[in-house]
Amino acid sequence: MPDTLGDAHQSLADLVYLRLREQIIEGEHPAGQRLVERELADGLGVSRIPVREAMQRLEREGFLTVQARRGAFVADFGPADAEHFFAVRESLEALAASLAARNATATGIRGLERLLARTCKAAEAGRVRESADLNADFHRAIVDLSGNPLLRDMMAPLDGRLRRLFRLTSDAETSAPMCTEHQQLLDAIKARDPEAAAVLARHHVAGTRAFALQVLGGQTPGRQSPGR
Repeated sequence: MPDTLGDAHQSLADLVYLRLREQIIEGEHPAGQRLVERELADGLGVSRIPVREAMQRLEREGFLTVQARRGAFVADFGPADAEHFFAVRESLEALAASLAARNATATGIRGLERLLARTCKAAEAGRVRESADLNADFHRAIVDLSGNPLLRDMMAPLDGRLRRLFRLTSDAETSAPMCTEHQQLLDAIKARDPEAAAVLARHHVAGTRAFALQVLGGQTPGRQSPGR
């Protein structure tokens, strides 16, 4: 990606959206920070129009909140937000795992195996940011393996929130439970067992929920906290 987005030959609104979303996920724009359209446009080397479009999209996806006569602010991601997020994610992830067990190709399963190996290797080496990104990629790959384009469209807006959540809680990551639970889920998909895959996905998300709520609530997770 070029230093200034105005140098790119792609949709500027999409590029601005992706850049700003990544900056929020990375914490470059922390919760509560006011984002000024003109300042963002100057910093990215674009006009204010694509910035305005990107900010509207980020508001719809829950990354920004707009206050009358005050402007746009980076949204918080606290325990209440996590509760709403996990209520939706638990059902959709279980459906994705069940469908993946039915529809995944051999090539897709091999790709999931390679992704899990990279995820666990990064976690065990203490590469927290890489592990968090690969963790989100693993979950997204299962959605892709479901073979259901409508489910992919429904899950796509949640992907950024999932990545943000993993970044917010990744400093307290415990790699062994994460890799164990991911491996169990992968094994159920390989065995073509939709029921087991759905149960494991729900259990995995429930463990993630408890872990994340502890971290977001300012508590220290126990040594046996579930992985994600």
